[in-house]
Amino acid sequence: MTLGQLAGAQKGAAGAPAYGRFVNRKLGRLLAAVAFHAGLTPNQVTGISAAFTGIGIALLALVPPSGWMGLAVTGCLVIGYALDAADGQLARLRGGGSPAGEWLDHMVDSVKIATLHLAVLIGWYRFETVDRGALLLLPLGFAVVAVVHFFATLLNEALRAQHGGRTRAEPVGERPSVLRSLVVAPTDYGVLCLSFLLLAVPSAFIAAYAFLFVATAGYLLLASVKWYREMGGLVR
Repeated sequence: MTLGQLAGAQKGAAGAPAYGRFVNRKLGRLLAAVAFHAGLTPNQVTGISAAFTGIGIALLALVPPSGWMGLAVTGCLVIGYALDAADGQLARLRGGGSPAGEWLDHMVDSVKIATLHLAVLIGWYRFETVDRGALLLLPLGFAVVAVVHFFATLLNEALRAQHGGRTRAEPVGERPSVLRSLVVAPTDYGVLCLSFLLLAVPSAFIAAYAFLFVATAGYLLLASVKWYREMGGLVR
């Protein structure tokens, strides 16, 4: 019953990458149902999400890379991401969220996005995973790209709503393209979470991490041109 209600209270999936669309939302729906029956509020779910994510980020910075550490980091980040989807679904199930709840959710996301790559950098430096040279700039570059991407996403939604455009959160009658979701999958935070399973093999993780950085940076560059044109066409 609760899962059915949650299924009818989903955001639109237009432009959503594959992991977020097909995996994380379903995990979030299940966790939202559990939270609802446990009597938790959306803000409490946000707090639990922040705790799991914070543990995963701390492990990256403080514990030497290994197989079990990779599993622990990935598990914490995946659960934190699923709970991040659950808090909004729970809010809609309870009749709608509040400005304070939305603010808290975005603040937690901002901290997560800004610190995750810095934790990778700290871990690489502390445990000499890579030579102390140019490769240490990779997490810094990824941090910049991730923060700008997140800011642009929020700004786009705010400007669309302000000027009467259709936001991505609005459900649409047609089914969003599965192919597009797969193409943009490397830009998904969930895919980044899964990449930490490779921590026990530094060369494999660095290669995967670098690929995700290049893919996300390339997407941001191309999408920014499209977004600028779209903003220029909004009704003033």
